[in-house]
Amino acid sequence: MQVRLQRKNDEYLFHGTGKTGVAIPIDNTSEANATGASPMELLLMGIGACSAIDVVAILKKQRQHIADYSMEVNGTRHEVEGAKPFKAVEVIIKLEGEIDPAKALRAADLSFTKYCSVSLTFEPQVPVTYSVMVNGQLIQE
Repeated sequence: MQVRLQRKNDEYLFHGTGKTGVAIPIDNTSEANATGASPMELLLMGIGACSAIDVVAILKKQRQHIADYSMEVNGTRHEVEGAKPFKAVEVIIKLEGEIDPAKALRAADLSFTKYCSVSLTFEPQVPVTYSVMVNGQLIQE
């Protein structure tokens, strides 16, 4: 796997491209005129997107109808010798539609414990926890 980065201005804006060639703007969001996502935001988006693809694929195979899918991915950071890496990540999956709550919870569990390469890259140094809501209701095991 390979990605490329190309600087797009005289400041911090880069465009990152992967296999598809679609440009993703990446910027220093501590600057007022930033026009892209920060590298740390991209890490959180990567966790969310990787898991979302897994969950959608699993639920589609189980013939569950997803009318809407959204997520919140929250990263808690701490300072280590000037850097601020994540110390924990929390994902909140919000599904709407004709979905069996037990199947949704199982799909998320499979994603975070078996399939999602991005979240598994963080473990065990940065724990990734998750919760699932179906039609506005928090699903408990």
